[in-house]
Amino acid sequence: MKLSVPVISAMALSLALGACSTPSQDSLAQNDPWEKTNRDVFDFDVKLDHTIARPIAKGYRAAVPEPLRDGIHNAVTNLNSPVVLANDVLQGDGDKAADTFGRIVINSTIGLGGLIDVASKIGIPYHDNDFGITLGKDNIAEGSYLVLPFAGPLPPRDLLGTGVDVAFDPLTWTKFHGRDTWMVVRFGVGTLDAEASRIDAVETIERSSIDFYATTRNLYRQSRNAKINDGKASASGAPDNLPNL
Repeated sequence: MKLSVPVISAMALSLALGACSTPSQDSLAQNDPWEKTNRDVFDFDVKLDHTIARPIAKGYRAAVPEPLRDGIHNAVTNLNSPVVLANDVLQGDGDKAADTFGRIVINSTIGLGGLIDVASKIGIPYHDNDFGITLGKDNIAEGSYLVLPFAGPLPPRDLLGTGVDVAFDPLTWTKFHGRDTWMVVRFGVGTLDAEASRIDAVETIERSSIDFYATTRNLYRQSRNAKINDGKASASGAPDNLPNL
């Protein structure tokens, strides 16, 4: 899976437009100097979610039985496990790396290619990891808050992390017949799975928020900080089970 040209172009456009406006003191205080442009992009993303992504995801949940959806989610998660493993190793976390490697072996074999999460059933739970988290653990700052079309919140640290994670994915470099089709299908199914899994949480947040943009910005940062600090952010007031915004 590669970063698409439209997303990269949109990022450059967002940066260019943001640079043309003078940020308010509140925007600077929130480390969001491109807030005006970010809000416009956020509104576009929300409208796209309401009109296309969310209806499709709700249709998917209505049409596909939960056990099958769980199997698809497990398979998508298993395909991303090499990226998680690479970051576990980079962070020097031997226990997590061993768990991730064990999950890959068990779920890819006994778990029928990842469709069944056998590893969790025998006491090896899944944990998320990515290069943005790796950078955060190395005390690399998030950078100015940034929202991209089609991608949502993706500040510079996490944007860089996304690109590096693509390079960590073995399927990025593997050559086989029908690879391009497979990668498109994988991306589409992964996006659908992620959208379907967070619908309820996002709708609840949207209904209860006075300023949905500001709430999303705060929750995104809390979620990322919790992952960087191995969940310790929750003890200082961040909500548990934050949605993947």
